[in-house]
Amino acid sequence: MSDIVLPWPTAQLSGHANGNWTPHAAVTAKHRLWARQGAQASNLPEIAPKGDIAIAVTFYPPDRRGDRVNFPNRIKPYWDGIADAMGVNDNRFLPSYHFAEPVKNPRVVFSIRSSEARPIGEIIAPIVERVTPPP
Repeated sequence: MSDIVLPWPTAQLSGHANGNWTPHAAVTAKHRLWARQGAQASNLPEIAPKGDIAIAVTFYPPDRRGDRVNFPNRIKPYWDGIADAMGVNDNRFLPSYHFAEPVKNPRVVFSIRSSEARPIGEIIAPIVERVTPPP
């Protein structure tokens, strides 16, 4: 398993952030760069050319005031930066989200669970075949 630890995303990345797009674009670009650099610095597993890439995301917030429903929206630039580093399209990512208790060093941890990326249909088909009664 490979972990990519990134800083807590600013509220400016929230879907609720309004205003001029220029400062928002700069913040987005900065976070995307951090994610790309963080992914490149981590020990990324070899990725199959096709299939889902399972990634567990754990949020370690600074306090309890945040909106956990909105946390995944804030990390879109992180997904893009990680995809850049891996050389894949981010539509292959199969995320699972986990929410930890608040900490003094807020962060987001992306854990790539397996180096074996396969389409979900390939994984489920043998299981369905075993449990489906014959006609």
